[in-house]
Amino acid sequence: MRPGIFIRAFVCALALSLVVPVAALRQAQGPLLPAAALAPSIPPVAEPAPPAAEPVEAPAAQIPASKPLPKSKTQRYVESVSRSEPLKSSVFGVLAVTEGGDTLAAWNSAQRMIPASTMKLITTGMAIHRLGPDYKYVTRIGYNGVVRDGVLEGDLYIVGGGDPTIASKDSIATSRAGLFGQWKSFLDKAGIKRVSGRVIGDGRYFDGPLEHDTWSYQDIGTAYGAGLNGLSFYENAQDFKVGAGSSVGSPVNVTPVFPVTPWMKYEYPCRTAPAGTGDQLYLFNTEYCPYAEVRGSFAIDRKPKTEEFSNRFGAYTCAHYFCEYLKTEGLPVTGGPADVRNGRVRSDLSILDPGPYASKVDDLTMIGMTYSPALCRIARETNLRSDNFYAETLFRTLGRRLHHSASYDSSYVAVSEVMKSLGVEADDVRIVDGSGLARHNYVSPSFFVRFLSAMMDSPSFGDYIQTIGRPGDRHYESRLREAPAHVKSRVHLKSGSMNGVRCFSGYIEPSSGSKAETVIFSIMTNNSLAPVSRIDQVIDRIIMLLAAEN
Repeated sequence: MRPGIFIRAFVCALALSLVVPVAALRQAQGPLLPAAALAPSIPPVAEPAPPAAEPVEAPAAQIPASKPLPKSKTQRYVESVSRSEPLKSSVFGVLAVTEGGDTLAAWNSAQRMIPASTMKLITTGMAIHRLGPDYKYVTRIGYNGVVRDGVLEGDLYIVGGGDPTIASKDSIATSRAGLFGQWKSFLDKAGIKRVSGRVIGDGRYFDGPLEHDTWSYQDIGTAYGAGLNGLSFYENAQDFKVGAGSSVGSPVNVTPVFPVTPWMKYEYPCRTAPAGTGDQLYLFNTEYCPYAEVRGSFAIDRKPKTEEFSNRFGAYTCAHYFCEYLKTEGLPVTGGPADVRNGRVRSDLSILDPGPYASKVDDLTMIGMTYSPALCRIARETNLRSDNFYAETLFRTLGRRLHHSASYDSSYVAVSEVMKSLGVEADDVRIVDGSGLARHNYVSPSFFVRFLSAMMDSPSFGDYIQTIGRPGDRHYESRLREAPAHVKSRVHLKSGSMNGVRCFSGYIEPSSGSKAETVIFSIMTNNSLAPVSRIDQVIDRIIMLLAAEN
């Protein structure tokens, strides 16, 4: 079967994020917020032009009131390195200012670029500011029908509230056994000893598509590109054990490990490739039927490994595993697992049989609820692990909480409102997702500095800065390796990386003195062909110079 069939099956949603003109701080730069965040009567405009080749500096009004200073050591280094390899042929932008308004370095600071995962700094900041660091997601257990003589004559519902940590491998998550034990205790208190109907995984809390329609099909099949709904399981990922075949051209050995999904039909048209060709495996899957293919190649000289792909049926998987748990606890479920799609109960995951309409959540008899870890802990894991799934959850939660819809359109509107509440002008950027996985995000170093500066005035800033990693933390072990401990302890930073993109933004606390001496910085590179290690050497040097200057 041709792979194009499957590509179109799961990335066929219409692109709705058109941009519309609004008043901008720089007339030469067009507005880049999605149309849904602006007045609907204003006509759309075309995509922004490619990044300019020449440096474009932001006017003073765009950044925290900058005072002109003699060139700092950092500025001289930035100017020098920008004209030499590995950055000479790249798009390179820097802005570093103190909270008090002194500019330490500025180069191409108004140039919009792809931020990659540094977008998570914005997403986590908005979520903590608007929802509060102690916000928790709620999962509810309820049923329709009646309970007679210990038998639930109806369906049991797991009503998701967006909790991204259910059955997650993350250390902050409640264990699967612990969570299921809590859910079963609710049934025990309600006197339910058998379910004559189904266990229904209800993910309607998050409406809209599973993932953003601009994401690459190559990303959607991976665990880091897993889509989400209101009820997830294992971050909607699935582990496979993969290993090379006995000879070049032979089938790759592929085995699903966890979660086990007996309803899925997998095919493995992947082949063992010559030594040195690496791991080129990828998954084609769709939310419209329980079928997927692992395609591509796996080099014969590679050791067996665990490959993480996406699972398009997170709510169904959650219902399945809870069913199995109840059976082991002596509480049988006659109807087995099901989920909800387009308002209908789906038992066999087929779009050909839509099934009966699901009960309205408000019509269910609720018997208990469980809570996620606090949002500040989720946000910290989002930034430290650069967790796309968590980030998209936070992004779409803003839409759900502010506008009762978790669609991307509603989330765009919510983001615009949160920006205004922070006092941040966002007319010169485009934000389309929360994780930075989309290459349609366009953000400048100037915007990052404006946003991070505004967050310092948020009542939740103390919690926010604790979500941002330091050199030497997990996932940042290689950053500023040569720096002394007293320098590393003052730096808070977030990285962003994809092909041709390497970015870092964050804060440098002053060695002594007041809050006004805190350095806010953003360093961005796009379209680079140089190895990441060479780019990182330059970025580390810039951060070290900035730390030395405050």
